[in-house]
Amino acid sequence: MDKIDRAILNEIQSEFPITERPYKELGKRLNIEELEVLERIKRLKEKGIIRRIGGNFDSDKLNFTSTLCAAMVPEDKIESFVKVVNEYPGVTHNYLREHKYNIWFTFIAKDEEEIRNALEQIRIRTGVKDILNLPSMKKFKIRVDFEV
Repeated sequence: MDKIDRAILNEIQSEFPITERPYKELGKRLNIEELEVLERIKRLKEKGIIRRIGGNFDSDKLNFTSTLCAAMVPEDKIESFVKVVNEYPGVTHNYLREHKYNIWFTFIAKDEEEIRNALEQIRIRTGVKDILNLPSMKKFKIRVDFEV
């Protein structure tokens, strides 16, 4: 990555322009052409540096509920378990941890019942019975930007 790639990453983390031509606006901010912004972002996505570009919404303000889930998944079922979990649009991300509860994921839905139903479906579909639903008791939100 060069200086321009780093500048693009710093800009799009929290200051992504909401305009008809956001990449043109990014180009203006960085003194490069729109096409170069698009090509660089495409390359960064291909390299896996950028996973996705999309909005983050405050689930509470939209009257949704969210929870953190933890599952105890046998090593030989991890890939198939994660594939099933990722099919649910309410799952925002998941990750592997070195712990007996080795797969953790967040789930957002219109209500707690929808989350409970989805987790039961996941149990049935994967055969993994030990999945914890850990709703937050109190939210602590901080803004996180990673200076590149």
